[in-house]
Amino acid sequence: MRDNFDLIKLMADGLFHSGRELGLILGISRAAVWKRIVGLRSVYGLEINAVKGRGYQLRESLDLLDRSNILEKLEVLGMQKLPNIELHTTLESTNSWLMQQGAVGIPSGSVCMAEHQVNGKGRHGRRWISPFARNLYFSLLLRFEMSPVQVAGLSLASAVGVLRMLHQINCVEAHLKWPNDILWRGKKLAGLLLEVSGEAGGFSQVVVGVGLNTRLGEQGEAIDQPWVDLDAIPNLLPYTRNELAALLIFHLNSVAEKYRIAGLSAFIDEWHEYDRFIGEEVVIRSASQEHRGKHLGIDSSGGIRIRIDGEPRSFYAGEVSLRRAK
Repeated sequence: MRDNFDLIKLMADGLFHSGRELGLILGISRAAVWKRIVGLRSVYGLEINAVKGRGYQLRESLDLLDRSNILEKLEVLGMQKLPNIELHTTLESTNSWLMQQGAVGIPSGSVCMAEHQVNGKGRHGRRWISPFARNLYFSLLLRFEMSPVQVAGLSLASAVGVLRMLHQINCVEAHLKWPNDILWRGKKLAGLLLEVSGEAGGFSQVVVGVGLNTRLGEQGEAIDQPWVDLDAIPNLLPYTRNELAALLIFHLNSVAEKYRIAGLSAFIDEWHEYDRFIGEEVVIRSASQEHRGKHLGIDSSGGIRIRIDGEPRSFYAGEVSLRRAK
């Protein structure tokens, strides 16, 4: 896998590189270079031109993640304690990897990112489309001296953290959709998935997973809902994936520390300010029922409050999904 990534880094500029040049740098034959090119196409879905007399060229340059670059940007942002950052070429899922590592003692605050996920996860068991080096596939491990029930609201607070990061690059039309989706003009831009383990007596381990669409292109055709990526949004400030990763780490850690002190109550007003559907007629749907009513906001536990037949009711994320009423 490391050999494949070395070849990807050499070609990431999107220019032509001869098989001889690549072979000399990697210490392999031109035939071996060709074999690896075939592997990059089949394993990662990379589109690579092969032109006789010119060599090999990625059809699109790649903005690859770099640990040292991210850490430098975190220092500039003023982060006092720099995190352990694990970068991978490919994983089943950054969330699953970090949950496993957390169980054997990887430090709280550790971050896992991958250029590619084989089995990225969304809510309700959905698959998160994860093309190579096009988006951010990100997970953050946190430990709390709280029970799993007490950290349930961190899902909504973390979504506020992602929104703050997007607003910092001038993505000002980004909004929140309960429980933890980020929308732009009604289309999904990012999603969160929190996985929690712990004890009722007051200890929890949480993995905050974030998928952010930066440049999906044709790969987005497999998504079964309206979506958008940063590449399609006008008037953003210039950014790299490493800058986005650093901002995400900074804001999610900031949110987590505030949550430790004040819980979800510290984020409710900000959530309501950016809630896409607050005040509108919505539909709450579970496996067996559907409810229609006016969206009143969220409660102190993170449930969504809906006025149904004149009475406010709360629903919780594990039970239901939300959409605007037609």
